[in-house]
Amino acid sequence: MLTLFTTFFRIGLFTFGGGYAMIPLMEKEILIHGWLTQAQFLDIVAVAEMTPGPISINSATFVGYQVAGVPGAALATLGVVTPSLIIMIIFAKFLAKLKASKYGVSLRGVSVAVTALIAAAVVSLFGPAVQTPVDVIFALIAFGLAAGTKLSPIYIILLAGIAGVIFM
Repeated sequence: MLTLFTTFFRIGLFTFGGGYAMIPLMEKEILIHGWLTQAQFLDIVAVAEMTPGPISINSATFVGYQVAGVPGAALATLGVVTPSLIIMIIFAKFLAKLKASKYGVSLRGVSVAVTALIAAAVVSLFGPAVQTPVDVIFALIAFGLAAGTKLSPIYIILLAGIAGVIFM
């Protein structure tokens, strides 16, 4: 159980850019520990995206539950949240000074790296999720709706679920 907490603490500590940026590191750690298969992890990410709340916290909670039940869910969630809490308290005190300093440009570098990590997560999760021509069509339609409209992701997910029941 301590390993579960420390693993998610590390994930929370070393991932910048929000929940989607955590997915590659979370996937790697979960597979290294043998807690889940890649297919199980993909399912958890999908469910975590559909449920209210940040995907990183939801994913940690689901993984923790799969590994060690309710105590595991609590420990994984606490582990992934604690670093952000500590860092945000510290940043809140110093953010204005950091932006004004010559080191403020480091925030731009972090932003670029986070974008690349999110792209890597998409590439990693795309293969297991999109396997048939129908899957490709669904993915393209969902991407088009997300990128080309102001339609809420909630509606895109609901539409995909309905279409999945009808066409898959």
